[in-house]
Amino acid sequence: MRFHELRAQYLDYKEEINFAVQHVFDSCEFIMGKEVFDFENELAQYLNCKNVISCGSGTDALLLALMAIDIKPGDEIITTPFTFIATAEVICLLGATPVFVDIQQDSYNIDVSKIEEKITLKTRAIIPVSLFGQPADMDEINALAVEYGARLGNKIYVIEDAAQSLGALYKGKKSANLSDMGCMSFFPSKPLGCYGDGGAIAVKDDNLAEKIKSLRVHGQTKRYYHQYIGFNCRLDTIQAAILRVKLKYFDEELKRRSRIATYYHDSLFNCNVILPTIKSDRTSVYAQYSIRSRDRDQVIDFLRKTSIPVAVHYSKPLHLQACFRYLNYREGDMPVAEKISNEIFSIPMSAFITESQQNDVVNSIRKISATVCQDERIN
Repeated sequence: MRFHELRAQYLDYKEEINFAVQHVFDSCEFIMGKEVFDFENELAQYLNCKNVISCGSGTDALLLALMAIDIKPGDEIITTPFTFIATAEVICLLGATPVFVDIQQDSYNIDVSKIEEKITLKTRAIIPVSLFGQPADMDEINALAVEYGARLGNKIYVIEDAAQSLGALYKGKKSANLSDMGCMSFFPSKPLGCYGDGGAIAVKDDNLAEKIKSLRVHGQTKRYYHQYIGFNCRLDTIQAAILRVKLKYFDEELKRRSRIATYYHDSLFNCNVILPTIKSDRTSVYAQYSIRSRDRDQVIDFLRKTSIPVAVHYSKPLHLQACFRYLNYREGDMPVAEKISNEIFSIPMSAFITESQQNDVVNSIRKISATVCQDERIN
């Protein structure tokens, strides 16, 4: 069993993917070929968004979004400490300061009730992460940004990190199109993944969209004319061709992921683990199916011995990482994120995991849970 079953997915779409890639080889339009712009248009239609600009990775998408709004040294960006480092890394690359806010106990997304106290005159943006496939509380976050932007006389942008949540619904609208900008990743293991690195940004403002298009090609407005300092972060035509094939089947895959998540939830309900909580006004695409246990190390060790692949997202919150030591956060500053990081782990999730594989995962967790419960009674 593989954690994401990417090979099974490829075999299912093999003929179409091979044909699409061969078409790129035949055209020799390897950089910014027609497939790139076709994919952008199709993804924009899928999201019901005016502008989608593709780029080289999800990290590039976040960096481009911040560059587009002229983030500079001294600016502050509010975000979560419980996410992949790219979310905060791009802030630092521009000389700005990440301001961490603790997370909710149930959804693991940023705690909106704690954002307000972190807003200052230096706040330029809020980056909520729609973690594990479930959108954050975007309406409340957008409202805070508007309110304090008006108070402070300086627009506060909301940039959704939708690297894990493409396809999820929030009050009937699709993640990545819930705020000023939404940043997506097409890393191979994402719900919509290519066969290398890839990313995109959904942008509401036409002027920002045009600026981002320029920034991704060295700040060019036309060949050899550079209005901005940009960099090279284009989506390869081959990757765009692959993504176009996968996008056709994406919603069906999401239904299958949802059915597997429901099976996991029903089967593990009384197994001494804490299951994901999905809020009633939104859906999750289950980029990860993450559960929690106070005996995580013992559970993981058993699962790996029974050939069940397991991953930990994320074992150390960002505010305690060595690279952010200069921000002077200490253990205890983000108690919920710290607690979750010590308990959480993810089990196999893919639209292509078979029923037999699902049963193997469930049965192994049931076995170790019974052992853990017995040990706790003895102790």
